[in-house]
Amino acid sequence: MNRQLPKWLRFGGEYRARFEGSSAIGFKPDNGDYYLLNRFRINMKLLPSSWMKFVFQGQDSRVFWNSRVPDAPPYADTMDLRLAYMELGDTDTRPISLRVGRQELFFGEQRLIGHLNWTNTARSFDAVRATFRHQGYRLDAFAASVVNLRNGEFDSRIAGNNLHGLYGGIEKLVPNAIIEPYLLWRLEPGVRTESGALAHRDFKTVGFRWVGKLPANFDYGVEIAGQTGSVGTDSIRAWGGHWLLAYTIAGARYKPRLIAEYNHASGDKDPRDGKRGTFDQLYPTGHEKYGLADQVGWRNIHDVRSGVELKPHAKWLLTGSYHSWWRASSRDGLYNAAGVLLPGSTSKPGRYVGQELDFQAIYTASKQFQIGGGFAQIFPGALLKNATAGRPYNFPYLMLTTSF
Repeated sequence: MNRQLPKWLRFGGEYRARFEGSSAIGFKPDNGDYYLLNRFRINMKLLPSSWMKFVFQGQDSRVFWNSRVPDAPPYADTMDLRLAYMELGDTDTRPISLRVGRQELFFGEQRLIGHLNWTNTARSFDAVRATFRHQGYRLDAFAASVVNLRNGEFDSRIAGNNLHGLYGGIEKLVPNAIIEPYLLWRLEPGVRTESGALAHRDFKTVGFRWVGKLPANFDYGVEIAGQTGSVGTDSIRAWGGHWLLAYTIAGARYKPRLIAEYNHASGDKDPRDGKRGTFDQLYPTGHEKYGLADQVGWRNIHDVRSGVELKPHAKWLLTGSYHSWWRASSRDGLYNAAGVLLPGSTSKPGRYVGQELDFQAIYTASKQFQIGGGFAQIFPGALLKNATAGRPYNFPYLMLTTSF
């Protein structure tokens, strides 16, 4: 179609279908739901010159055959405007660029800021973003407000709910590595203090990400972030960390990559002392970071992971992972990948959360077509058995994505 259009006008799109579910939502017996997620995107680009473009994306997200999950985000958000921005320069290639409007924001491994593309509705921001790059150095400066999704209504931001930041990239300081320092400033109205009063939340996250390759087919990744600020009269002091070491057996069949990983996020030591210690994961793409089933997030957690990746063919990727979790603080609860607290988990005994086994297979036929599937099983530990009915949680999925 684009061949028949003028060069300043381009159209594209994407269709994705995913069947998924669980037999024990909330770790409860007889509480299953299996459903089909359906997402369609249509893209339009206007290119009036080599240094200017306008990008628009409409998105229609729906859920079918569901009996327990709601017809609401993150499962459903019928036709709405997901992207609408103007860009001067090019964020990925030009020395200086400016992007203004509704857009995706994602940095690093998206542990703190991501587009959340795994969910059916995904995420975008109303933002202004400036990018500067020069000889292996990069700096992104942005002021943003996340788009609040509401099925059946036009998606819009909430006044005063803001995220501002500086995110850097340094490629030449350490051989075969990139270091990404950052400063993020989060503002939010209407948050309750530990005493129950409504107040304004204001805190900053300072950290860095460091990833690279070592001799003898080793690679590594580190990310550490600290948080300080306040919610009214409550103080905020929290931190989180991620450490990964991997080894690729390059001469072996399927080129196995063996992975050892540890993730930590602080928790609150006392819910009544006016000192908040729970690490805030901001706006992450939390899927699969701490387990494929997404029942654990980067808050009040110790996560130990081992894994393997296999490539039997250039178009195939097979992965397997094992996770084991403990709460960082027994006075704080368990949070899922979206940062939502598991009801009852704060007051129940038991620091050991449980274990998870994951398996996935992904086939990428071309840039336009991919199919994949996976299965996760959670084996509840003491906390889940005390806070819930303690039933094992499974999560199978099968997904197809095609673009044009």
